[in-house]
Amino acid sequence: MRARSDSHSSGGQQKLSSKPLTNPNPDHLLEQADRLATPRHAGPPRQADLRRAISTAYYAVFHAALAAAADQFVGVTKRSTSQYTLVYRSVDHRVLRDLCVAVTKQQVPQKLARHIPAIGFGSDIESFAANALELQRIRHAADYDPSIRIKASEAVLTVSSARSALIHLAQASGPSPGAFLNLLLFQPL
Repeated sequence: MRARSDSHSSGGQQKLSSKPLTNPNPDHLLEQADRLATPRHAGPPRQADLRRAISTAYYAVFHAALAAAADQFVGVTKRSTSQYTLVYRSVDHRVLRDLCVAVTKQQVPQKLARHIPAIGFGSDIESFAANALELQRIRHAADYDPSIRIKASEAVLTVSSARSALIHLAQASGPSPGAFLNLLLFQPL
């Protein structure tokens, strides 16, 4: 995938730049969510900004999980390759949700059991999964439910929850993060 440049060729078509796009940076997404949730102008934030802050916070977590999985499977040094893009783009929101539901259950579904470390996923992956599920639920409401009114404090809390999820994902150690990321990419039959 290449970024579009502002210049046009003689045929009116946009030229593609030679620079490949980079992964969305979760920290930058959270900074943007902070700006939307706590505007610098007088008066309360707009509902559109609060909804966008919540959505952006969720996407920081979603893209962090995609990057971690693609980094593990293809390699961080190959981020500009088509193989990396293929792996990165292979995960959708439903797959993440279903895996997070399984991780947070007391009883893991049989089809996943043999792919989980003997010690389980551990508290960091379990916390990441619980946060990701809640963030996805809140993001869905913010994006698709016009009947709700979002408070600035709810948006700020959502951004904080996303930061917590990223910390838990980064802190996860041993075989559990690898097992989680493998199951994110490859669903057993």
